[in-house]
Amino acid sequence: MEGGKPLMQALKERKSSRAFSAEKIPVQVLSDLLWAAFGVNRPDGHRTAPSASNMQEIDIYVALPEGLYLYDAKAHRLEPVIGEDLRAATGTQPFVGQAALNLVYVADYARMGKRSDEAKVFYSAADTGFIAQNVYLFCASEGLATVVRASIDREKLAARMKLRPDQRIVLAQSVGYPPK
Repeated sequence: MEGGKPLMQALKERKSSRAFSAEKIPVQVLSDLLWAAFGVNRPDGHRTAPSASNMQEIDIYVALPEGLYLYDAKAHRLEPVIGEDLRAATGTQPFVGQAALNLVYVADYARMGKRSDEAKVFYSAADTGFIAQNVYLFCASEGLATVVRASIDREKLAARMKLRPDQRIVLAQSVGYPPK
């Protein structure tokens, strides 16, 4: 990976933004965003963000105008899930449907073994925070706007995403270009 601003500059410019232009994000920028978020960065399959006990239980779903996709980090590609624009359904705020894309962080409890429910919630929340911060830093580095969100009708969105009962929506994150 090449490009982007130095880390200290990205940290200085990191912020939450709730206003987005209608500009579409180029495929290469989306590819780089997903790799920065939770891509594979070592031959042993470890990722750009830490994961408790290396469970890698967080899946990133990408809601685009063309449909909903699941990020396959090992193959570094998007797998189609639903051919419907679910961006507005990923949150309760009016701006979510205007963002170029929304990331939905889903914990797959089936990958977490026999841990207590409390541990599953804790670990998946922490791991999602690491990933979301990577997205924030990438966005700051690339001139993109972003905001992480917890205001989600999780039950309704999970049904529309066709999630299993052992998959839980943790957070969502809107990403797009800022208004001009």
